[in-house]
Amino acid sequence: MRLPFQYAVRNLFRDPVRLLQTVAGSWLVVLLVMGAHALSLGMRETLRASGSSRNVILLGAGSEESAQRSEVADRAAAMAEAGIAGIESVAGARSVSPEIHYMSPLFIAGRLSNDVLIRGVTPAALRTHRDVVLIDGQFHAAGEVIIGRLAWKRLGVAPEDLRPGAVVRLDNKDLTVRGSFAAPGTVFESEVWANLNDIRTLARRETVSCVVIRLTPDADPSDAELFARQRLDLELSAVTERSYYERLAGFYAPVRAMTWLTSLLITVGALFGGFNTLYAAFAARIREIGTLQAIGFSRTALFISFLQESLLAALIGTLAAGVTASVLSDRFILYFSTGAFMLTLTPLTALIGGVTGVGIGLLGVIAPAIRCLTPPLPSALRAA
Repeated sequence: MRLPFQYAVRNLFRDPVRLLQTVAGSWLVVLLVMGAHALSLGMRETLRASGSSRNVILLGAGSEESAQRSEVADRAAAMAEAGIAGIESVAGARSVSPEIHYMSPLFIAGRLSNDVLIRGVTPAALRTHRDVVLIDGQFHAAGEVIIGRLAWKRLGVAPEDLRPGAVVRLDNKDLTVRGSFAAPGTVFESEVWANLNDIRTLARRETVSCVVIRLTPDADPSDAELFARQRLDLELSAVTERSYYERLAGFYAPVRAMTWLTSLLITVGALFGGFNTLYAAFAARIREIGTLQAIGFSRTALFISFLQESLLAALIGTLAAGVTASVLSDRFILYFSTGAFMLTLTPLTALIGGVTGVGIGLLGVIAPAIRCLTPPLPSALRAA
């Protein structure tokens, strides 16, 4: 004989405080697990999406993992344009972009901002970095900058402080914000782009950080590697842009692992809290449980009812966590040393959250239910 489902529902709402504790615990754990997955996935995919398989980066030998530390002779761009086969041309102009990567704070709206990657470029950067699209204003000239649409978060300022026409100061030079750009799913959106010669002067450099080359679809990146090996005088190393950002993604793997470890520890803590809550709830009903057994309900039927009760509470918390995550995900912008990204919920994230909620409901009830169903029937009936 099985207990009706309504029995589990009634018991669930018998103690509102206990219900709130159970739901809140499930909500917190599921939200953290979904957040950990969204963070890990967002960071990894942002770095991987930033690299194009058709782009090759010429870096200084020994600096393959950091363009900021790299130094490349200024003449390398012209030599690469002449010496590498298969460079793509757009409107008669070849896609070769010399760049300086410079990390520095800016003086904005009367205060010093956080450090941001300032990329000194020429208009050729738009031919090599095809994901970058101007969404407001125009491409910058000397004395001007354009701002990635997520750069305000990286800088730690309000978006209004970076509107077109605003003035930012780099070292002792005022630069006018000319416009803004988007590059969805890439690290470029958290950068500030400035005129190459301005950054060369302000950074006091006679070299560039790298040269980015975009190849035609049928070109072989090994041609760029061969060029780098042959021109020993330039001391170059050629890596595909995708490989460069995949290495960065690997560098941040420990950060993602720590996020998952933190979520796991909180989950274990919430499970123990759930054990205590359910122990207290079921122990107070031992006489009731004994009575149900006396009138013919088996321990299996009672266990199934306990399971239904626990799953209902966990699924309410899971649903609340899913709603919370969907509302907050588009508003959360996280940044790390090389960029920023928005938390995005995917079907896999939702599935992981659902599985976590069901797991909490199943695991949280087993030990308390066994403990309360173990006493012999005479002892259960005499329980206070």
